[in-house]
Amino acid sequence: MDLFSTSENENILPFEGEARYYGSIMNLEKSQYYFDRLLNYIEWENDKAIIFGKLVITKRKVAWYGDKAFDYTYSKTTKSGLPWTKELLELKSIVENKTGETFNSCLLNLYHNGDEGMGWHSDGEKDLKINGAIGSLSFGAERKFLFKHKKTKQTVEVYLEKGSLLVMKGETQTHWLHRLPPTKKVKFPRINLTFRTIDL
Repeated sequence: MDLFSTSENENILPFEGEARYYGSIMNLEKSQYYFDRLLNYIEWENDKAIIFGKLVITKRKVAWYGDKAFDYTYSKTTKSGLPWTKELLELKSIVENKTGETFNSCLLNLYHNGDEGMGWHSDGEKDLKINGAIGSLSFGAERKFLFKHKKTKQTVEVYLEKGSLLVMKGETQTHWLHRLPPTKKVKFPRINLTFRTIDL
């Protein structure tokens, strides 16, 4: 299923999940402002994962922020939450007002160009609220984002615009995988914020 354009807040998944794409929720000037602030003032570090018992350090950079110094474990490594920046609190408020959801943490990803992506996975870590919403904000380069149903293998794709919001909720993580495929066509950085809820 190809989705080059969608109506605001439309559920783009055909069954067993809820992924609502709002399109761009701010103008280009505001989107560029946040991209520049995030690029320069977030405490980025190369991501780490333990794969087959070996520590792998990615080119992609990440950062983890929250209401408290929440521990968040994925790919067999643990991060401790940093205190919110002014810009992250502004963006959290924008996403919460737009969606009616609430969040207490945010995982940020910095992809330097299209060579960097993310493989198939679900965000089902034990630290996260079960069936909780994940609000995904995108800045910088526009990239294709894919969903794949775990049983039927049906795929859905959407192009994430500058300043756009995608919200995954309900049983999406139970039944669907998602990924950001690499591409030679994209030469510029992309910053992605995924607002989450750590289950206290």
